[in-house]
Amino acid sequence: MTNLTDLTFHELEALIVSLGEPPYRARQVWQWLWQKGCRDISEMTDVSKALRTRLAERATIAWPRVVRVRESGDGTVKFLLGLTDGEAVECVLIPEKDHYTACLSTQVGCAMGCGFCATGMLGFRRNMTPGEMLGQVLVARQYLLDRGEALSLRNLVFMGMGEPLLNYENLLKTLEALHHPQGLDFSSRRITVSTAGVKRHLLDLGKTGLCALAISLHAPTQEKREQIMPAAARLPLGELMEILRQYPLKSRESLTFEYLLLAGVNDADADARELVRLLSHVKAKVNLIVYNATPGLPFRQPRPERVLAFQNILKDKGIVATIRKSKGTDIAAACGQLRAEADCQAEGGA
Repeated sequence: MTNLTDLTFHELEALIVSLGEPPYRARQVWQWLWQKGCRDISEMTDVSKALRTRLAERATIAWPRVVRVRESGDGTVKFLLGLTDGEAVECVLIPEKDHYTACLSTQVGCAMGCGFCATGMLGFRRNMTPGEMLGQVLVARQYLLDRGEALSLRNLVFMGMGEPLLNYENLLKTLEALHHPQGLDFSSRRITVSTAGVKRHLLDLGKTGLCALAISLHAPTQEKREQIMPAAARLPLGELMEILRQYPLKSRESLTFEYLLLAGVNDADADARELVRLLSHVKAKVNLIVYNATPGLPFRQPRPERVLAFQNILKDKGIVATIRKSKGTDIAAACGQLRAEADCQAEGGA
């Protein structure tokens, strides 16, 4: 059975035509899927009964199953989602001043093995399909609708479980679906993809113009980066920066560099000065993230005065540097804390 949410618009159109219907019917079905959140083909009331019957013989509409919802004291919501094969992922809904941001996963587990990340402890299970990635958006949006929330889901960040560029083809289909004007209709300025750096697809992603880019940097030298991010050995820092110098940016757009501050590891004044030198040849802004303690990992959170001193060195040299306020730490929903291991099985399977 084909899951309709896995299909691009053109793939859906080809399916509709194969059933003997005119191409414009695909637009009707697409709107039911993405604008109206339909989960049952029989409920597509402006589609002929004959087409609904034939379509239901070939396809279904499958969203990820909500296994558990945890709500933080700061309004952050974490979803544990069961997938059809029994695997599970987590995604997070983050409240902002005038909207919500969804933090989305792209893989079950992760192959990058970053030493500070709970997801990396899982290892890699498999890539997520476009329908599974988009399903996170549908689940989050429905949650807000059911709650009667006044604020809408406006921003999407692919910063959850997994390395997005190691699931590039499915990521691309997901981004295209997100942009479709008869569908979810997200602006590229409202979508950010975070990567530790995968040489094969970095510039390809920039050429699509479908999203903004964030680079998980976390260290100013190759030696330190490899210590905490073993996969960094595959793309040396100098080569990564050279690729980023070529990265196509839109007007008023900068590259965002994410830098997780680990006490005694990468938070010294010398590290800040080295970071300034590293970023001197690209249009950069830095998101400083204070490490969130995770059981089983050896790192510590730096003192607040150390964080401010690091930030001030960057700012004094003209680099825009913000300290990202971590949300959802009380429910393990903050940066680096997502880990769905065994949760689904513990609660009855997917």
